[in-house]
Amino acid sequence: MLMPLRCRCGQVRGELDLAGAHARATCYCRDCQAFARFLGGDGLLDARGGTDVVASAPDAVRITAGIEQVACMSMSPRGLLRWYAACCRTPLANTSRDAKLYYTGLVAACLDAAPAAVDEALGPRDRIVANAGSATAPVESSMLRFLAGGVRIFGPVIGARLRGRRAGAPFFDAQGRPLREPEVVSRERRQALQRGGPAGA
Repeated sequence: MLMPLRCRCGQVRGELDLAGAHARATCYCRDCQAFARFLGGDGLLDARGGTDVVASAPDAVRITAGIEQVACMSMSPRGLLRWYAACCRTPLANTSRDAKLYYTGLVAACLDAAPAAVDEALGPRDRIVANAGSATAPVESSMLRFLAGGVRIFGPVIGARLRGRRAGAPFFDAQGRPLREPEVVSRERRQALQRGGPAGA
C-alpha cells in the first residue's frame, strides 16, 4: 500500500511504501527543532516541540516529481543530512551521511493524507518518544515502548548492513553520494536556531 507525499506547494511529489515503514516516532531533539526553525514553517513542530518522523527503509521512499527542488542542509560538518523541498521549504527526510546506513527518517509533514489516515496506517505519533528531555513542555514517555521501537527501527538497519545493502535513491546516487551537497550552518547559527531564533539568524 502506498501513501502519497507532497510538499506544501505541490512541486515535489512522491510516495511512501507502507510495507517499508518500520515505526513512527516523535523526536524532541534540539536539532530537529532547529531544522523546523531553519525552514521557517508554522506547524512543523507539535505543541511541545516535537517532530513526527516515520522510520523507513530508503527504497520505501520515492520522489516522482520535482526532484530538482530537493535540497539538503546539515547542522554540523558531520551531522545528519536533512532534506527539504526548496520551493516551499517543506521538510522531507533525515538521513545519515553514510549511504551504507539503510535508514530514512521521513518527516510526516510531507505525507499527503488526512491525520486520521496517517494514524490508521502508521499508528499514533506519540507511541515512541525520543529525546523527551529537550521537549518544550512535559512529555510522557515509556522506556518499554522506546526499546520496542528501537528494535523495530534498528533491526532492519542492522539486517541491511549485514546483507550489504546501500541506501540509494532518492537521496543518494548509485555510488552512495548525496544527491545534493548539504548547506552546513555555522555553529553560531545552529545555536541561534536551537534557542528559537529566526531562520536567518
